[in-house]
Amino acid sequence: MSLETFIYESAEEIKNGKFEEAKARIIKHKDIYHDDSAICFSLLALGSFINKQYEEYYQFMNDAAFLVDQTKDSITKILHELVLGYISFTEKNSSLYSINYNTARKLAIKSQKTNFFERITGMLNCPPITHLSTHAQVKDPLIALVKIGQAVAAEKDINTLIRTIAEETKVALNADRCTVFLYDKENNELYSKVATGLDDVKELRIPADKGLAGHVVQTGETINIKDAYKDKRFNPDVDKKTGYHTKTILCMPIKNFNQEIIGVFQVLNKFDETFTIDDEDLLIAIASSAGISLENARLFERQRKLLEEQQVLFDSFIETLASSIDARDKITAGHSTRVKMFATLIAEEFGMEKNDIYILEKAAALHDIGKIGIRDSVLQKEGKLTPEEYKHIQEHVEITHNILAKIHMSKDFEQITEIACSHHEKFDGTGYYRGLKGNDIPFGGRILAVSDVFDAITSKRHYRDKMPIEKVVEIIMKGSGSHFDPLVVEKFLSIKLDKIVKVFISENNNLTLSDEDKVTLEKYNLLDLYYSIVNNCSNMLLLVFNKYYVGTDLEHE
Repeated sequence: MSLETFIYESAEEIKNGKFEEAKARIIKHKDIYHDDSAICFSLLALGSFINKQYEEYYQFMNDAAFLVDQTKDSITKILHELVLGYISFTEKNSSLYSINYNTARKLAIKSQKTNFFERITGMLNCPPITHLSTHAQVKDPLIALVKIGQAVAAEKDINTLIRTIAEETKVALNADRCTVFLYDKENNELYSKVATGLDDVKELRIPADKGLAGHVVQTGETINIKDAYKDKRFNPDVDKKTGYHTKTILCMPIKNFNQEIIGVFQVLNKFDETFTIDDEDLLIAIASSAGISLENARLFERQRKLLEEQQVLFDSFIETLASSIDARDKITAGHSTRVKMFATLIAEEFGMEKNDIYILEKAAALHDIGKIGIRDSVLQKEGKLTPEEYKHIQEHVEITHNILAKIHMSKDFEQITEIACSHHEKFDGTGYYRGLKGNDIPFGGRILAVSDVFDAITSKRHYRDKMPIEKVVEIIMKGSGSHFDPLVVEKFLSIKLDKIVKVFISENNNLTLSDEDKVTLEKYNLLDLYYSIVNNCSNMLLLVFNKYYVGTDLEHE
């Protein structure tokens, strides 16, 4: 049973006087599905109120309100507002009801849950705002314009804006449906992603020289049809396909600052018989406000796409720089990618913000770019480096800084530069190339230090095998407080083994983590694995881990 079906059936039972039966089922559902607790408390509050169990009602409603504040789920919020609205309406508090109803409706429009909204309001007999005693206020053109202005003022997403304008216009004009078409001048088409009252509407595109909306685009005229089936311009085929019966139509252009037509309003079936001159005047004012909002949203959308294109270009630039290291140093090919993945896992353990993780990932990808300036004889040497050669290879960090510092970009890129060139700094101040200490080392650099060392000693080289995992963990633990930031070490060692393994096998297309092994590995972290080895516990965990770490096949054990 879907969540929505559960809500519908529970609300139906409550409204039909079967609260005790519904109550038992709701409590059982809450105990099984903890994420739905807010919904369950809202339903229990509704039932308690209807059955005049006011003490329980207040308790359930308080619990629901607390949980609703913690969630982003639209259905949970819509149901809660409608239950509050039902109670406000029952107690004849029309102003509070209006707030609850409008809040729920706006949430429904934004989340595309209008069907859920309409079904619950129908079940609870919640009348539209236009049918309340405040009807005269809603009909006031100034009030309607203020309401629409508030609804669209801060909205930047054009699809949400179209839905909001259409829904608010429908209410303001006391009509059954409203569609907002935008004009695609380049393709000479009208398109919309909303037709209020219809289910599952996708983008609708029609020629801009066809139909009533097309006529409005071509002429700039307002069309007010009193009887659709008596007007030759009306095409009844749409009604035949949908089963809808169009009676009255008000169609009007939407213009921008320069009085260019950018769209069309199409409003259908006014509840009070026909659209009047006053309705036309109100829609003109709405169209003026809507035109400004839609034009701003279009500009915002163009800017967003431009930024996305720049982001793609920037990301490809970073990847190209990073891949240049792999091209020069086949021995450590893939190292920067794996360091990035380990760094991301640590950042997620810290709960870092998305943009901070993005900056860290770019720094990880570029942390060894300075190796471009290292001699091939040193970079690609198979044996042990001499002191002179080791000193030379250490120069790659300063070269990294010098290369990245020459790229003039945003403040974010300055952070990338600082993080990338600090991955060899040590927490006790004995690292290079600047000898930074403790918190003077950029936080991202401290994360990269652990990630870089861990990948280096868990990667196979032609002159050595991977180090046993218990030795690897031991090195990381011993470096805590001297080489590494202890907090970073703590977070790193708490990462679940299935995530670590996914990094190991990321470049092996022939090896995937089985569901059975994932269940085992996701229960434990590196510290658990270490202690299970040194304490001679069951070796099953090590066997599963090594299957992906060193390529041991359990079938051959």
